[in-house]
Amino acid sequence: MGKIIAIANQKGGVGKTTTSVNLAASLGVLEKKVLLIDADPQANATSGLGIDVESVEKGTYQILEHTAKASEVIIGTKAVNVDIIPSHIDLVAIEIELVDKDEREYMLKKIIQEVRSKYDYILIDCAPSLGLLTLNALTAADSVIIPIQCEYFALEGLGKLLNTIKSVQKIHNKNLDIEGLLLTMYDSRLRLSNQVVEEVQKHFNEMVFKTIIQRNIRLSEAPSYGESIIDYDASSKGANNYLSLANEVIVKNS
Repeated sequence: MGKIIAIANQKGGVGKTTTSVNLAASLGVLEKKVLLIDADPQANATSGLGIDVESVEKGTYQILEHTAKASEVIIGTKAVNVDIIPSHIDLVAIEIELVDKDEREYMLKKIIQEVRSKYDYILIDCAPSLGLLTLNALTAADSVIIPIQCEYFALEGLGKLLNTIKSVQKIHNKNLDIEGLLLTMYDSRLRLSNQVVEEVQKHFNEMVFKTIIQRNIRLSEAPSYGESIIDYDASSKGANNYLSLANEVIVKNS
């Protein structure tokens, strides 16, 4: 049974999609079979793995509105051992369409069951909001990775997200765990970066991944080539960071 991990933070620009794409690729290189679900209407995870978003005919939107099964919308990617359920701007409409449906928070959970046994890990790249899409992801997931950028407003909004996770645990998914808090965009030269790391580790100690994702030019360049950092530059600091994270995830779940 594949472990389902949502990658969530309602704050934009914290490295959610970068983490989804590169963690998926790193797990793939470490011989794990991975499915990445792009649950963000911006579809950055889809384009980040080299798929032309405009050519996507079926994806997350169709499975959530039940006009397609998960197995019908999965496509392979350039990244070794990584498949994706792609996204498209259409997905914006799903929040409105699901509003009056019964069990609307469980749509994704039901759909994933069909393909779950085929993968070691299923990663869900969430939208930067706490709307129905993210709620579906948290209800479907076994655990959640929360990326936090090492910047001034890093902890702002974290309380809100942790409260959302608590209420999901209470109402929809009592087994939801926090896989870990992931510090991203770290620059060792900046005093602020170091302060944020200290602060987060002090408050959340065991919950924080040992791996810290450093600021890295290659990491920012890779998506524009439609490649993960593993395919774009396997010797870069960014690739090393994400391989280290993938190893941590594997060890934690073995």
